[in-house]
Amino acid sequence: MSGLSINNLSMRFDLPNGGSVQALQDINLHLKAGELMSVLGPSGCGKTTLLNIVAGFLAPTGGAITLEGETVTGPSADRGMVFQQGALFEWMSVRDNVGFGPRMKNAPAGETREKVDHLLDVVGLGDFKEKAIYELSGGMQQRVALARCLANDPDVILMDEPLGALDALTREKMQSLVLKLWKETGKTIILITHSVEEALLLGERLLVMAPRPGRIHKEYNLPFADLGVNQDLREVKKHPDYVPRREEILAMIWDMEEEIMGRSEGEG
Repeated sequence: MSGLSINNLSMRFDLPNGGSVQALQDINLHLKAGELMSVLGPSGCGKTTLLNIVAGFLAPTGGAITLEGETVTGPSADRGMVFQQGALFEWMSVRDNVGFGPRMKNAPAGETREKVDHLLDVVGLGDFKEKAIYELSGGMQQRVALARCLANDPDVILMDEPLGALDALTREKMQSLVLKLWKETGKTIILITHSVEEALLLGERLLVMAPRPGRIHKEYNLPFADLGVNQDLREVKKHPDYVPRREEILAMIWDMEEEIMGRSEGEG
């Protein structure tokens, strides 16, 4: 089957004391190429664990993931990751960071330079190519991280809270950039976030996960990401369905957090 398929996926972590933690249980999901999915849920529900398994950083204890019919067994260039902190090479220039992947593949120098220059123009950093990473703001560093990921031309882009550390205005600008890149590149994107508003705006599909063991609690198909490609996100928030969906999901997450707190107090 084409696209990304997650089949009966489970993940158990064994503890030194002989116990275990069931982080994920029986996750089943299929994403067609080019879909944009946001993943939301209470703390500890396994969102990042799921992303790390899709990336190939962790091997599941049950089930499997396939991409374009091939089983995922480890990291690969067909899946790119953008972390909360850019994980950039501080000692390299912006240009050298973005071009790192193609250089490791021994791509022709001229071709790499052309690709890097184009991507930096796309993410609005055309005038900062020779700057060192430490000279950039947090938002600019995340733009570099996005460009570096795109330079490797992955089929799937995995984003783990990539905008969580940014101030509100920069975050909104970056959300618009993510939507622009999604439409222009046709990449499949999975984005983890703790922000209900961000999940609504950046999720053509929105997945709400249940508390541990992490399971799919509810899925939404939403119009807001498509609307945000050509509209100011503040205008998108005026859509008549936006606030009701936001309040519904906020209440859902709040109830889950209350359940987790009650469970913890009971165990104490």
